[in-house]
Amino acid sequence: MGQLLTALPAASSKVPPRKTFEPVKILLTLFALGIGLFMVMPLVWMISASLKSEVEVFQYPIRWIPETIRWSNYQEVWAGMYPFGIFYLNSLKVTIISVTGLLITSSLAAYSFAKLDYPGRDFLFVAYLSTMMIPPQVLLVPRFILFRQFGILNTHWALILPGIFIIFGVFLLRQFFSTIPNELSESALIDGASHLTIWSRIIMPLAKPALVSLLIVSFVWRWNDYEEPLIFLNTKELFTIPVAMTLFIDEFETRYSLIMAATVSAILPVLVVFLAGQRFFVQGVVTSGLKG
Repeated sequence: MGQLLTALPAASSKVPPRKTFEPVKILLTLFALGIGLFMVMPLVWMISASLKSEVEVFQYPIRWIPETIRWSNYQEVWAGMYPFGIFYLNSLKVTIISVTGLLITSSLAAYSFAKLDYPGRDFLFVAYLSTMMIPPQVLLVPRFILFRQFGILNTHWALILPGIFIIFGVFLLRQFFSTIPNELSESALIDGASHLTIWSRIIMPLAKPALVSLLIVSFVWRWNDYEEPLIFLNTKELFTIPVAMTLFIDEFETRYSLIMAATVSAILPVLVVFLAGQRFFVQGVVTSGLKG
């Protein structure tokens, strides 16, 4: 009983610490909030301009809420003189096929560089990475000639095939695969599993954060690509959204309200993909750099 009484003061003395006022943390939070709002302002202006008339777009001071909301801008974009719906489907087709192929080829190559042991593996990996120093603009003319000889110039395959093989994807996944213990693949080999089985049933499920990170980055790249469709496509019906935006600019005027309405429509798939995979994005990028 005496021991119990002596223990009570000691237990009661452990009062949880009071939360102190931290002005520095509050100031940093407000500063970060201000930067966030400042970075969101162009997006808000774009949405606002997409609902205005041409006269109101560059009105100063800026009227963030239009006096008359013009939903007809979106109607003119989607059902006007240009087949924006076809451009949208073209972008979806090129982006989805390219990103799907990229995830497959990059993960297979990354598995080879991370989990297979063969002579010259590291040298081959470094040599492969060194090609990233070649500016992509240098390859446009050789690719143009090559695609013309293969008969795929002015087709979507001229955009899809180069997008399936990206060095950054191999590098990102190889770094992540290196963090997965080799004991998992070695024990599977002992049990009689093939490398294709190990890749598909062990490595790929564990690499979901890196795969989602690569999916988001490559989706944005492909979706916003302007240079390659401009060079390799000549038929208007094959245009993707970035090239199709130029159709709203003619020799007499630039229809900014329609361009803003088309841009708001164009960013929706990117937002959906990012919001769906954002919880894996940071984890995949950070973990990919833990082991080289």
